[in-house]
Amino acid sequence: MDDHTRDPSVAPPLGNPAGWLADRRVWEHATLRRATEHGVRLYNDGAYHESHDCFEDEWYNYGSGTTESAFLHGMVQVAAGAYKHYDFENDDGMRSLFETALQYLDGVPGDFYGVDVDDVRATLRAALSDPSVLDGWRIRLDDAETTAYPADYEYAEGLE
Repeated sequence: MDDHTRDPSVAPPLGNPAGWLADRRVWEHATLRRATEHGVRLYNDGAYHESHDCFEDEWYNYGSGTTESAFLHGMVQVAAGAYKHYDFENDDGMRSLFETALQYLDGVPGDFYGVDVDDVRATLRAALSDPSVLDGWRIRLDDAETTAYPADYEYAEGLE
């Protein structure tokens, strides 16, 4: 556990995902969990640029070659791909970003910091041939599809 990624105020998960140290009742990298919660809720609210910023800001805490870095880089690409699809109607750009996301997410545990990474990968693969599968799709966090609160937008604004 790195000192710069600790935050005792981050709540425990509802399950036992990779990243949660159940024996010690702490997140291995609590700031990753915090950024993930905000990033997922913002994505699910259609705030793709803000979601991207949450994942990207936390990504800089990890060296290349780590699972944490791969997960965060992959999620940056997921948010950027959705941004291309919805805000610019650029499905070629979306496909390119999703293909890169799949490369980064390859090998990341299926339930990482509460994110249903298996579902993310399956949805990205399906969207490569049929972008309409993104319509109504939400990223699952702790088996829920929550959307953003004002605090999520405030968090993203504070990153700038």
